Amino acid sequence: MTTPRTTRPTRAELAAAADRTIPDVLAPGLAVLFVGINPGLWSAATGWHFARPGNRFWPALHRGGFTPRLLHPSEQDELPALGLGITNMAARASARADELSSEELLDGAAILTDKVGHYQPRWVAVVGVTAYRIGFQRPKATFGPQPESLAGARLWVLPNPSGLNAHFTPVTLGVAFAELRVATGLPERR
Repeated sequence: MTTPRTTRPTRAELAAAADRTIPDVLAPGLAVLFVGINPGLWSAATGWHFARPGNRFWPALHRGGFTPRLLHPSEQDELPALGLGITNMAARASARADELSSEELLDGAAILTDKVGHYQPRWVAVVGVTAYRIGFQRPKATFGPQPESLAGARLWVLPNPSGLNAHFTPVTLGVAFAELRVATGLPERR
């Protein structure tokens, strides 16, 4: 287990994190590959996916039964042992996802397709319907299972767990993640 960082990144560290990339958490044959929109500045400053306090990815993952306890973002490397991984639609960090261009999301979807073909997860779960709609040119896509596959993997769209997404509460995010877990056939780990 990695020791969680106890200090917050400074404003200078956050500013310096713009446009950085962070490594994927990947392994061949995962049950679910979660796909964020892009790293935020907090994630780029720490090197951990969904690291900003207030981001509800890690609580939703636990509430959904994917993890036996609430993991800290610094523990992301424990995910592959649970059959889980994380990547992003767009690799470069920004303060907000709306700073990304449509071209970046389209390019990111192509890169993601190659990545999925190489690593062959059973499911790909995009966390953010707008990024999915733009990147995969599916303007009417909704949450839940998608009719198409991606390089042989089943596709699912989840709500964006950012604290800025007020449409979903921690409880409703947990329910959405649990629906995916049930569909994948993974056991409840809470």
